[in-house]
Amino acid sequence: MHRLLRHAVSTLLFAWPLSSGLHAQDPQPASPALASTERVTIDAHASTTPFPHFWEQIFGSGHAILSLRDAYRQDIRSVHHVADFRYVRFHGILDDEVGVYKEDQHGNPVYNFSYVDQIYDGLLANGVRPVVEISFMPKKLAANPDDLHTFWYKPNVSPPKSMERWDDLMTHFAQHLIDRYGIDEVSQWYFEVWNEPNIDFWGGVPRLQSYLALYDHTARDLKRVSPRLRIGGPATAAASWIPEFLAHTAANHVPVDFVSSHGYADDTVENLFHTDEVIPQDDRVCRAILKVRGQIDASPTPHIPLLWTEWNVIGADNARDTTYVGPALANTVRECDGNVTQMSFWTFDDVFEEGGPEPKPFIGAFGLIAKGGIYKPSYYAFGLLHQLGDRRIANASKNLIVTRTADGGLAIAAWNLVDPGQHGGPQTLDLTLHGVPANARVTLQRVDDDHGNVLPKYAAMGSPVDPTPAQVVQLNRETALETPAQTQLHDGRLTLELSPNALLLIKVQP
Repeated sequence: MHRLLRHAVSTLLFAWPLSSGLHAQDPQPASPALASTERVTIDAHASTTPFPHFWEQIFGSGHAILSLRDAYRQDIRSVHHVADFRYVRFHGILDDEVGVYKEDQHGNPVYNFSYVDQIYDGLLANGVRPVVEISFMPKKLAANPDDLHTFWYKPNVSPPKSMERWDDLMTHFAQHLIDRYGIDEVSQWYFEVWNEPNIDFWGGVPRLQSYLALYDHTARDLKRVSPRLRIGGPATAAASWIPEFLAHTAANHVPVDFVSSHGYADDTVENLFHTDEVIPQDDRVCRAILKVRGQIDASPTPHIPLLWTEWNVIGADNARDTTYVGPALANTVRECDGNVTQMSFWTFDDVFEEGGPEPKPFIGAFGLIAKGGIYKPSYYAFGLLHQLGDRRIANASKNLIVTRTADGGLAIAAWNLVDPGQHGGPQTLDLTLHGVPANARVTLQRVDDDHGNVLPKYAAMGSPVDPTPAQVVQLNRETALETPAQTQLHDGRLTLELSPNALLLIKVQP
């Protein structure tokens, strides 16, 4: 589900080791007595668990035709600098603007994959593969040509007028991709049937049964072309339909290689869980994932991979443009680890048209990169978390992720999460580390009011509606993460202060 929310100014924040002797003036100084302190002990030799970077390998984007734009492709290259960006998912590969399907004067299908080729050629040339969301319905194939979604680009959400014609389209589509790219390549893609069919993106009646019919045909069509193609669904909003979907596919022997669903931090508890339980917004995505993971494991086909193909943090008060995203992202990674195969952050940039062309930067849109190519705090937050290791050391804190790096050192993410509209104080973090030299070298990087936060600099520039290329370069230069600051442990300890919504990456050298 997609929401664009109002604009607000980010919360100012600060993070620095108290032992460094460097301090900053908080615009609203808090008494040290009011700062809470968390004491955490870390054993560098403790047992570890695998920590695949499941949060940074798939990103969403708007709709297919946008990927032909130079700005879109530039932003892909930019995100590669801060994330292990491997796959991208978008709507509408079958939309009429892509030109895949029409009919001749006798009503016979005519296929044209010219733009499909340009779209996928461009992705592969820029180092990402597609999660092929099979949507939406070509007008000439639609049972109801006027069944249009309210998005600005008006996708058709109707079922096909003929399942035989749909089968033929799917077969030609899959065969064309294999002919062009080879089965060894295409077998590494994901094919996901439709988008959020449980809400207004699907016009079939009854909704569930008609979607299951579409899924059955599509899955069998693709597997007939090659059993190596990976197919999944139901791509539902708000973590819905999973038990029904898996019961149906198992009973009818329909192929399923992965389960996919969506959930956002600001989805309602009623929609996600069908309850009136009080669940904080920052916990809802991972609670929904845990629910779905349990449903999969209790199904006739347990242990199927789970792809969470849309999610984002709270969007109120334009929070997605602010430093809040970093701690919220880190907290989601901490909570979801072990329960999901991949998570697709919606979206990697603001080249986006659900409500029409973006009118200006920083309107609370979803992406890491604002209009014109301006890096948001979320862009740099992904860059910090990218540096975490691939082995996790358990700890009891809700504000830390502790990992071991390939060189035997430690990489630790620490944060002070305060939700939009809430008021939080500074957080003192007192770390005691065992299993490393008592005076081990430490480096620090941070996203805070002075580092990686473009909003004050954009305001100082006069908030240009259409920033020039030179202004974009200036903003990105002024917010680029600095060389990591150097410090060291003192008798195996490190004390840090994090102001509200600070995100800090701590590296302890081996």
